[in-house]
Amino acid sequence: MAKRKLGIGVIGMGWMGGVHSRAYRQAADRFPEGALDPHLVICADEVEERAREAKARFGFDQATGDWRQVVAHPEVQVVDIAAPNRLHLEIALAAAASGKHLFCEKPVGRSPQETARIAGVARAAGVLSWVGYNYRWAPVVQHGLEMIRNGALGRLTHYRGRFFAGYASNPKGVLSWRFQREEAGSGVLGDLMSHVVDMAQMLAGPIAEVVGNCECFIPRRPLAVPGKGTHFSVGGEGPMGEVGNEDYAGALVRFAGGAHGSLEVCRVIQGPQCQMAFEVHGTEGALRWDFERMNELEHYTLQTRGYTQILGGPEHPFHARFNPGPGVGMGYEDLKIIEAQQFLESIARNQQGQPGLEEALGVARVLAAMERSWGSRGWEKVQGLG
Repeated sequence: MAKRKLGIGVIGMGWMGGVHSRAYRQAADRFPEGALDPHLVICADEVEERAREAKARFGFDQATGDWRQVVAHPEVQVVDIAAPNRLHLEIALAAAASGKHLFCEKPVGRSPQETARIAGVARAAGVLSWVGYNYRWAPVVQHGLEMIRNGALGRLTHYRGRFFAGYASNPKGVLSWRFQREEAGSGVLGDLMSHVVDMAQMLAGPIAEVVGNCECFIPRRPLAVPGKGTHFSVGGEGPMGEVGNEDYAGALVRFAGGAHGSLEVCRVIQGPQCQMAFEVHGTEGALRWDFERMNELEHYTLQTRGYTQILGGPEHPFHARFNPGPGVGMGYEDLKIIEAQQFLESIARNQQGQPGLEEALGVARVLAAMERSWGSRGWEKVQGLG
């Protein structure tokens, strides 16, 4: 059966826009039975030279400096938003109004309220959506989810989640858009805590109540050169600018199912480099995982009285799509390929999958409660967003 062509438009051709573009190209190879043939129609970037480079590099038909041309293009059926957070709301509303399906990188909006607005508009428009919570797609994490659902841990009692990424630990790390409130909204709350909350709610269920705090440890940074580098880049001795959002956020949480836990994120920590990790405990056992050792899951049982290492292998979800051998590792961009394939599959079925904008809205409600807690300095219930 011939595959149906699906036109893709990508907005924002920095690091993440490139990752998304490669993911669409490779999804068809890793999942050849898929019903859709993703076609890279047009890419956009405010720095038009970067858009032209991306067109040549990834094989887009067209490139532009105006994202509106992506939304308006008659061959584009999916609008993929990998642009800075300040553009997400306007792009998403325009794409939904045009009946285009949406893939948006987290945290979707600059604020929980923006995320709620985007989710509501997409729901009303009846378009399908996807959000870039890629860490949930690690094969051993998916295996751990199956174990929890099958009762291997018993009743869940405690959860610890963290994302310690030292990408900004150097005080000379440039003042990219991620450090500016007008551009990004919150700092690590949206950038890193969104991943931690998504993972926690996938594994342990909805969070009901939180109390948290935050801190900015490095208040000034060298100015970045527009269109150059990434948030990992280091600047020189030139002009400095003020950091407008938080470097650290932490919270105690209570889950609706009765478990208790803690969530913590930091972008300036020394030591961990990309430690997106969790530990989940139940009455019958425990699991722990760390992205820095992405292909390993540790399982504790009452019988062993110790942790047993589970190495990723073809018996775990998605692993065999990338290699046939146990212990043969996968990497970050492989998770983005799985993510793209899952989104494409939901479009082929015309059925909303997870995580879409509704899951992002669930995360946003938790982040909003954390922000309220910073002001009240007390426990805040997770509730709807107006």
